[in-house]
Amino acid sequence: MKYKKRNVRWMLVVYDLLVYELSAVLLLGLYGGNDKLSISGMMQQMVLALLCVFSIRLIGNVYGQIWRYGGIQCYIRLLYTDAIAFFVYLILELILPVEKITFARMLCLSSINLLGALVLRMMYRYAYKCSNKETNQGRFLASLLYIFGRVKKGNDKEVQKIKIAIIGAGRVGVSFAEDLLNSDEAAYIPRCFIDINENKVGREIQGLPVWSEDEATFRKLNEYEVQEIVFAIPSMDAEKKKTLYEYYKNAGYKLKVYDYPTVYAAGGKRHLREFDIEELLFRKPLVVSDEHTNEYYKGKVVLITGGGGSIGSELCRQLAKMQPKQIVILDIYENGAYDVQQELKIAYGNTLNLQIEICSITHKKALEHVFAKYHPQIVINAAAHKHVPLMEHNCIEAIYNNVFGTQNLVELCEKYEAERFMMVSTDKAVNPTNVMGATKRMCEMIVQSASTHGKVKYSATRFGNVLGSAGSVIPLFKRQIANGGPVTVTDKRIIRYFMTIPEASQLVLQSGAMANNGELFVLDMGQPVKIMDLAENMIRLSGVQGIEIVETGLRPGEKLYEELLVKTEELDKTSNSMIFIERDSALSPEEINTRLNMLREVCETGDDSQAREVLRKAVPTFKKPEEVNRAAEFVVHQKKSEPEREEAVAI
Repeated sequence: MKYKKRNVRWMLVVYDLLVYELSAVLLLGLYGGNDKLSISGMMQQMVLALLCVFSIRLIGNVYGQIWRYGGIQCYIRLLYTDAIAFFVYLILELILPVEKITFARMLCLSSINLLGALVLRMMYRYAYKCSNKETNQGRFLASLLYIFGRVKKGNDKEVQKIKIAIIGAGRVGVSFAEDLLNSDEAAYIPRCFIDINENKVGREIQGLPVWSEDEATFRKLNEYEVQEIVFAIPSMDAEKKKTLYEYYKNAGYKLKVYDYPTVYAAGGKRHLREFDIEELLFRKPLVVSDEHTNEYYKGKVVLITGGGGSIGSELCRQLAKMQPKQIVILDIYENGAYDVQQELKIAYGNTLNLQIEICSITHKKALEHVFAKYHPQIVINAAAHKHVPLMEHNCIEAIYNNVFGTQNLVELCEKYEAERFMMVSTDKAVNPTNVMGATKRMCEMIVQSASTHGKVKYSATRFGNVLGSAGSVIPLFKRQIANGGPVTVTDKRIIRYFMTIPEASQLVLQSGAMANNGELFVLDMGQPVKIMDLAENMIRLSGVQGIEIVETGLRPGEKLYEELLVKTEELDKTSNSMIFIERDSALSPEEINTRLNMLREVCETGDDSQAREVLRKAVPTFKKPEEVNRAAEFVVHQKKSEPEREEAVAI
């Protein structure tokens, strides 16, 4: 075994010797008392105590510590080494032939020497901490450090590190601080914790003080040279997080969070990252899936169409945790499918049977080859054209992909005897005003009709706008803010429902697991959000000044107000309080085929305008946006007028 040489700070040993000599002269020489020592006796006691104290300190590696970083553990080590030294001194004094002194004088000598050593170190730490300040005091302390310690201002790595305050002195925050303190290469150095737990406030963890929110004043943070604030409480309430974010952001601090990203990566680890604006604007994602859901997918072959997209990739992540027999990702866009494949390979290695098939759901022959190869038990259809404005100008493509693609999957599920088919739908299918919503409503009708005569169990699941998805408004707002504005809003009155990708994916999986046959599931999504408020909040939370919001006018097919998905008096409840079943009558197979033939014939003409009109006949609830928006404005106006009428009646 190779001997590891200790790095002893001999200059500190010299200063401690001076402190000891001063203590010894005071207690053994100047102090008389009843047990006054001779010169010889005084020298005997001084040498004996010196040997005990400094030999034990050297053995305990007290002089191998870097005291400028010294936490409470460094001071504890000094305390227990000196305690051991005192008992060794006491025993040797009793058994060796030296002049005796009282126990009280021995204890005083050891205690005053220890006190002097502690004061010396605290003065050093204080001088080191304050020497970086550009003040007369800072410059004076920097001079003292150089004269007595040969420490130059700014020559240490800590000076170059970013000083942070950690919000949260729990398991996550403490482990983060420990990692930083133990790494010389870390770019950050923690200075303090901020916590609300009364049992922690006022104490030290890893040598760092724990302050309450009231104690963590800007003046105090400035004294500790804090440059950034890091949130390390994963369970913090969204409103509380938003309040603290705004408080410190307005004070000029840079803010980060130590946690997983908002959209969880499979097998991911906590890391220091920038704030996702979504975390501050919306409720925390609800955990929808349960043990029954996990058990249902365990050991099954699951085919996910559109598996490389926003929802599809998250479905893959969620399913991978449930130990399926095999996951087959089918997508026409190879890059998205490849990305999720690599992510899951890194997370699960060979424990997950994962296959990729590049194919369009409109290409029935290629699609049938996939079914014949894997014989999937569960098929989740997340493949669709979803961009509202783009589909308004590409009506035929929307019909081919969304409607006939779904019909292909339904037919192949029946032919290859799948157990279950689950369709991902949208709130825009409710009284649609655009091509995308109308095609998704047609898909719902296909699925519900198939449930009346097919062998497969069918279900469809509706949800609203998804945060972080490719078509979400938030990435657009972020880019516009980063470019200095303006932020564009089509109409300041627009209201939308929002949910997170994990929430939407878990909903699809649970609703599919609980489905009997033919259900159209909808989610209680809480309160809607005004897009104008969303834009204003994102600008404010970004900290960028002078960003203008410009109203551009409604896009083709765009609604002012999304209709409320959940009217509980008109829906059936499920075992999950968030999930409801809409009461809807299925069309006969003959009626569905008639409508599909109408659409097939008009698509052959290549005329998008004509295709749109035929789609209105196929989907009777497909309305023009002007009608819906006028009706919505009238309802809102009526609601605003009601308080005025009530006030007039009261008068």
